[in-house]
Amino acid sequence: MSTLTTLLNVCRTARPRAVQLTQISCLARKMSSTTYKFETLAVSSPKEYVYQVELNRPKKLNAMNKTFWREMVECFNTISSDSDCRVVVLSGAGRAFTSGLDIMDHIDMFTNDEESARVAFKMINNIKTYQETFSVIEKCHKPVIAAIHNACIGGGIDMITACDIRLCSQDAWFQVKEVDIGLAADVGTLQRLPKVVGNDSWARDMCYTSRKCEADEAKEFGLVSRIYPDKESLVEGALELAETIASKSPVAVQGTKVNLVYSRDHSVPDSLDYVATWNKSMLQTEDIMKAMQANMNKEKPVFSKL
Repeated sequence: MSTLTTLLNVCRTARPRAVQLTQISCLARKMSSTTYKFETLAVSSPKEYVYQVELNRPKKLNAMNKTFWREMVECFNTISSDSDCRVVVLSGAGRAFTSGLDIMDHIDMFTNDEESARVAFKMINNIKTYQETFSVIEKCHKPVIAAIHNACIGGGIDMITACDIRLCSQDAWFQVKEVDIGLAADVGTLQRLPKVVGNDSWARDMCYTSRKCEADEAKEFGLVSRIYPDKESLVEGALELAETIASKSPVAVQGTKVNLVYSRDHSVPDSLDYVATWNKSMLQTEDIMKAMQANMNKEKPVFSKL
C-alpha cells in the first residue's frame, strides 16, 4: 500500500479530527525515521519537526569507533535535506555523553611500517575525512542542540563545538584529552573552542593541560548556556527548546544559521554583503506574511515544509 493511500485511509476514518491529525503526524514521523538505520546512532522524532540523534554505544560509553565517524556524515547529510526535520537534539545513550575516540578500534592508524611519506599521505586523508564528521553538523542548515550529560571527552569537545547550542546536566564534565595521548586535537576543538567561548586564555588552558572542567565552569566561560539538574530534565529541556525553534519559519531559522556561521569566519563588511545577497531572495518568502498575519490575529503561524 502506498504512503498516500495509507494517509488517505487514516483521514477517512470517522474519528475526531484531532485524533486523525495525531495519527497522521505519528505515521509521518515513523515513516521518516525508517531512512535512519545506523549501528552507532539512534534517530527518532519525539516532537513535530524535531529529530533526536542519540549516540548509541552505551556499553562503550559512546566511544567513537570507525563506524561512528562514517555514520555521522551519512546521518547529518540526510537530515540537512529532510523537510520533516527543522531542529536536531544531539544526545548520548547510557551513563555518559561520550568517552571520545575508541582508541582500540583505531590502533592500526598508529602502528604502520610503511615508508613515512606514504604514511603521511594516507594520514592526512584520514584526518580530513574525520574532520568532516563534525563539520557536517556545522554545514547542516538545521540548528543542532547538544544535550551533554556526564563525561564529554576528547572527540566529544570537537563534536559539541560544531553544534549551535550546548546544554548540559549538573554532572557533566568536559576534557580536551588529546595531549594526554600524545597528539594535538585535529578535528575541530583547536579551531572552534576559542571562538565558542571567546576566551583564548581559558581555551589554551583546557587544551594544554587536559584538565577536567565541571558544568559550572563550562557555563561561566560560555561553553554551555544552561545547566539542568539531571539527564532527564536536560533532554526534556533540550526538546522543549527545539520545539520552540521548530515552530518558527524554517526559512528564517536556517537562513540565520547560515549567516551566523559565515559571519564567524568573515569580516563584518563581508558578512553584511553576504546577508544582503542572501535576503534579496529570501525576503520574498511567504513566511513573512504568514508570521505578520498570525501576529495580528494572535494566532500561532503554520509554515510550509522547506
